[in-house]
Amino acid sequence: MYRLTVQYETPTDPAAFDAEYFGKHVGLVAAIPGLKAMTFSKPTVVGPGTAPYLVAELDYEDEAAFLTTRDTPEQAAAAAHADTLPAGRVMFVGELREN
Repeated sequence: MYRLTVQYETPTDPAAFDAEYFGKHVGLVAAIPGLKAMTFSKPTVVGPGTAPYLVAELDYEDEAAFLTTRDTPEQAAAAAHADTLPAGRVMFVGELREN
């Protein structure tokens, strides 16, 4: 499995962010071809530091499947909408490994 993780900073208006994110953005992401699963969490800090407001994890079969989605209209629509969300974000990818 290969995962894209997106961490969103705390928005100035969390209720408006949630309405836009879960009301529209999640549907756009769900339409991306090759997406196997997606999960969302609102973490709580258990040690020093601060937690992101929201973490989205998008799973693909492998890196090749993820890379294939990059040029699709569905990915373009989701990315364009993400740019309008009222919260900063950090994204990273990686292979899921088990011990």
